[in-house]
Amino acid sequence: MNTRDLEAFVAVVDHGSILAAAAQLHLTQPGVTRRVQSLENTLGVALLDRQSKPLRPTAAGRDAYQLGRRVLASLDDLRTGVASGGEVRGEFRFGITPFLADIALEEPLCSLSEAFPALHTRVSSRWSAELLADLDAGRIDAALVYLPGDNEPPAGFERERLCRIGVRVLVPRTLKLPRRVTLRDLSDQPWVLNQDGCGFRRVLRRALEAAQLPFHVAVEAFDPILRHSLIARGLGVGLTAGEMLKASPYRKALRVIEVPEFKAEVGAWLVHRATDGRLAAPLDHLRGALRQALAAFPR
Repeated sequence: MNTRDLEAFVAVVDHGSILAAAAQLHLTQPGVTRRVQSLENTLGVALLDRQSKPLRPTAAGRDAYQLGRRVLASLDDLRTGVASGGEVRGEFRFGITPFLADIALEEPLCSLSEAFPALHTRVSSRWSAELLADLDAGRIDAALVYLPGDNEPPAGFERERLCRIGVRVLVPRTLKLPRRVTLRDLSDQPWVLNQDGCGFRRVLRRALEAAQLPFHVAVEAFDPILRHSLIARGLGVGLTAGEMLKASPYRKALRVIEVPEFKAEVGAWLVHRATDGRLAAPLDHLRGALRQALAAFPR
């Protein structure tokens, strides 16, 4: 098998386009097409659904893509391992949940870049379940995810819980509620929350369903500052966690209230496959930087 054929196929799947893959590989479009066709001939199966736009892999192509990424990563490890000076090069694909990106990523990424200047870090932000699926499929190398309560990442990964983060109810100061309320006291309030898939939202929904109370979402918004703005304007109540409110420009128009029957927390986990190759040192460095960034939270 020609690894250049495999590299071309992986690039097409990554970009969903032969044109974009050709630009990345500095080839012509016919050159990329020939390499993909050569790989298909070698394997004896069609790897791309050529009727779809953007281009998508077939069922066999998805398997080939996942295995192919691992093969190319192993070759990259081999090249780096025998390179003069052992400088870490290549790509590091890191996934993180949106909430944790807001509070934990800036300093660790700067530190990683300073320690490994030849390493190209590509960060993607998705919900935890999607990131764990990407990790299992070999589409990313490591992820920082949050999971409700005492839930743990699947077995088979290297994993470390870096901290626990409490989830609190956030209301506008104009809403006349005591500091300590029940879920029933909030049952007539709409919610301003993240999109479905958010772990905080899932924990809240379970609590309301267990109490047989309605769950009405007025606004879904991905950006936390936008959610704070909408809550401050009285469009509903929401959730906050950790130190998020302290950094908000709307903090003076908002307040946290106690809901004793809603004691929720999530764990922040660093998850990756076992490695002693090219990415071992960057992962160790990133782990230490993340521990420091999240040191204000309990373990």
